[in-house]
Amino acid sequence: MKYILLLLLIFICSLSAQNITPLEKSDYMKLTSYSDLFSYVNEAANNSKYITVDTLAISIEGRIIPFIKISNKSFGKDKSKLKVLLFAQQHGNEHSGKEGMLLLLNDFANNKMLKYLTRLDIILVPQMNPDGSEKDKRRNGADADLNRNHQACTQPEVIGLHKLFNKYLPEVTLDVHEYYPYGKEWNIYGFRRNADEQLGTVTNPNVSEVIKNYEKNSVLPYIKKYINSNGFSFNEYMVGGPPDSERIRYSTVEVNDGRQSFGILNTLSFILEGKNGVDSIDNIKHRSLGQKTTLTGLLQFAYDHLTEIKKIVKDERTKLVNSKEGEKVIIRMEHVSDGKDFPLTMMNINTNKDTVLYIKNFHSKIESRYEVNKPIGYLIPKSDLNLQRWLEHHNIIYSAAAAIPNTKVISYKVESINIEQLEEMDIFIPVTSEIGKKKIDLGKFVFVPVNQLYSNFIVLSLEPASMLGLKQIPDFKYLLEEGKEYPILKVVSLKK
Repeated sequence: MKYILLLLLIFICSLSAQNITPLEKSDYMKLTSYSDLFSYVNEAANNSKYITVDTLAISIEGRIIPFIKISNKSFGKDKSKLKVLLFAQQHGNEHSGKEGMLLLLNDFANNKMLKYLTRLDIILVPQMNPDGSEKDKRRNGADADLNRNHQACTQPEVIGLHKLFNKYLPEVTLDVHEYYPYGKEWNIYGFRRNADEQLGTVTNPNVSEVIKNYEKNSVLPYIKKYINSNGFSFNEYMVGGPPDSERIRYSTVEVNDGRQSFGILNTLSFILEGKNGVDSIDNIKHRSLGQKTTLTGLLQFAYDHLTEIKKIVKDERTKLVNSKEGEKVIIRMEHVSDGKDFPLTMMNINTNKDTVLYIKNFHSKIESRYEVNKPIGYLIPKSDLNLQRWLEHHNIIYSAAAAIPNTKVISYKVESINIEQLEEMDIFIPVTSEIGKKKIDLGKFVFVPVNQLYSNFIVLSLEPASMLGLKQIPDFKYLLEEGKEYPILKVVSLKK
């Protein structure tokens, strides 16, 4: 009897020693609050030699946003390992990503997933938007949509994330969200998307074709199989619809969200969209476990394919750093149909059964509408501190402008501004005329070369005719004025 009691006591003590997430403590009845999250991640770090907690940023309303590094060595020092960055809850009313990431952290804290640390260094940011989360609202404390701020990079939460990215340059990133399939228009249509998890790849046509093909042909099938084998349904991420009133497509080409802003740097970058509940707490256990399963699946893929991922990302990033004048960059693009009906599994709202529909207005392809040649670089006025802050927030290399032999400076005059409806938003499309060779006072400018990691991002952001240009963002609209010269100048070879 004494022996049995001793074993029982040991078992009870072992249970009490296990970490447990706030969501689990509530038996999945209460969402994790900011204070509970903050306490939990620090508790996990205190109980594990593999986990450290640091500060990403301070939110608009003054909350410390923690990030977690998980490594069996000094983080980032072992160059043979892959670095993976996972971040969640940019939108405060999308809670399952946060909860799923805490469940993932809990496994590491309880020494259940230590095999991954032999090949991976992992960064978790479970809650990008604590201000929005506390109010169960999409936007942050400044009423900004964080997932539309990555190009402008003006919000402290986003600035902190990009500073973190540039410090470690992870090869793999994942931005975790939820999608809401219960809208009135879908009820009228009679069908809706029903996948537990949707994973989206990079779609901007300027991202390396090698990376885009690898994500589509290798990562997606692997994750689908992994998710399905663990009891969750899967679909590739898409937006739009219902299909009888609106096109459906593979998401945006914008570089202002978490996935594309890192993808344009030739990162293996993804977006994850779990199915939301009818409200924030509805079905939270299933939602959170689905998100955790997908996160684990991506870690498993990275673990299994470390060597090829490192080579792909290194090679494709090297191409950006060694960019040459004259390389093409697509600055206007559009989603179009390939002319084929697309089979899409949706749930019949009347029968609650999944049905394959053949969608006619599925826009699966992205076509170029306008391309430019890369210049040697750009000249930005020193007086524009707004643009200089933008360069610094993105860690874009720049220096004092100096004369470069056998080059000329090109400026543009904005003759008129037309507004076209592209990518579901109004984009300024300027009609410009080249002024030509221009004598300028170089002392009034800084020089931004294009042969750096941010090469394609720079061109997309600074070209006056780009549909993804900075001038479409409210903070930078002053760059484009009818009848005036565009203040950002191009440096090109005399032969151009």
